[in-house]
Amino acid sequence: MNLAGDRRSRILLLVYWSLIGLLILLGFGFIGGTIYGVFFHKDSPNQAQSTTFQQAGEGQTFTGIGTIRVSTTDVQPGMVILFVSFIYYPDDKAFSEELALRVKDFRQIIIDYFSPFSVSELQGLNEDDIKSELLLRFNSILRLGQIETIYFGDFMIIG
Repeated sequence: MNLAGDRRSRILLLVYWSLIGLLILLGFGFIGGTIYGVFFHKDSPNQAQSTTFQQAGEGQTFTGIGTIRVSTTDVQPGMVILFVSFIYYPDDKAFSEELALRVKDFRQIIIDYFSPFSVSELQGLNEDDIKSELLLRFNSILRLGQIETIYFGDFMIIG
């Protein structure tokens, strides 16, 4: 029985040191990758500055709000699924930063707008009226610029 315990402890010790060695290798990998990325990696001039912003004509499309899902007030709640985007001009650095900082606020505005409705009420609304109201609410919280038009990539009412 002592022989089995001794063998088991050797195996555990081998596993322990193997894991320690793996952690050390990973640490060197992260440090080396960071040094390479900071000092030797060059960004392509055509590369977008952020995944939140995608090229679109003169300006760029702000897609940072993402897809929002909002429950309706029905007894069996329905769902509104919405993807909002809009054009902004990246040369205006201050406004670009404000947009990035306001993503949570934009998401909350959308939730607050849609959550009081039932599926039947939402189906009776005009999409252009919804866009106008959301645009008005978005612009009411912005201080360094204004959004001209918003677009719906997805707009589904599931009930």
